[in-house]
Order: sequence, then structure tokens, then C-alpha cells
Amino acid sequence: MTQTTSNVSGNQRRKMRSASRLYAVQALFQMEHSSQTIDAVVAEFMHFRFGETYEGAEMQDGDIDLFKTLVEDAVNHQAKIDQMTDRALVARWPLGRIDPTLRALFRAAGVELIGRDTPPRVAITEYVDVAKAFFDGGDEPKFVNAVLDHMAKEAKPEAF
Repeated sequence: MTQTTSNVSGNQRRKMRSASRLYAVQALFQMEHSSQTIDAVVAEFMHFRFGETYEGAEMQDGDIDLFKTLVEDAVNHQAKIDQMTDRALVARWPLGRIDPTLRALFRAAGVELIGRDTPPRVAITEYVDVAKAFFDGGDEPKFVNAVLDHMAKEAKPEAF
């Protein structure tokens, strides 16, 4: 059951928002690899992922509004976010060379860093957790933390 966060407890709201961030990264990855439109991917996630049973496991419900905003704004502001990400990466690792899941993650996180009122530390923590979900046991979460910290300091220097 998809819903907005206005009628749920604080803990459930946090879980829904976290799930929406993970789903947004998955959706952006899927769009890059399948050439599907925003509308098609958003509809698929809302009907077949949010709160549904998938491969025997119940998927976490999500915040529809946050999910849509992250996906749409990541596409609409992709050039700006990608440039900011490139500046955060070391010269020998341009954005095109990194894992496509990380590209999707940086784009979703970039939306929260440049265009939303999410505190930078919250956004960084949330997306490091997303990285941990995709890259269990690897160095990617540390890499994500470093890149997002650099991006956050550029996007919202007043927060540091």
C-alpha cells in the first residue's frame, strides 16, 4: 500500500522515506539501463514494489511524493548533479567510469543536497545506508560517504 507520510508515526515515516530513497536509486539505475521513461518506471515501482510481496518477501512501503521527487528531479537536474559529482571524484575516476548503481545513488542524493531541505548529514547517512544495502561488505559505503561529503560542502556550505 503506497501512501504519503502525513498519516503515519514518526518511526514509520522515517522507514518509508528511507525505502523511497532506495527505490529511487533502483529506478534511476533501471531507467539508465532500459531506456524506460520516468512515467513507466514510477508506475512500475508504485504498483509492483512499494508494499508488495516480491520473491517471497514483503517490500517496505514508501513515500510516493519523495520517491517521485527524487526520480523526476534527478532526471531534470542530472547535468548539474553530475557536474557536482565529477568535482567530488578524483580526476582519474570520472563519473562515467564508476559503477552505474553509484551513479544512480549520487544522482538521487544530489537532489536532496541541491534542492530539498534535507539536512546534509541526514542525506549523507541515508545514502551511505543505501550503499550498504547494495554493496554489503565492500568499500563503496566509505567512498559514497566521502563523495557526498564533498558534494554537500559545495551545495550547502552554510551547514558545515
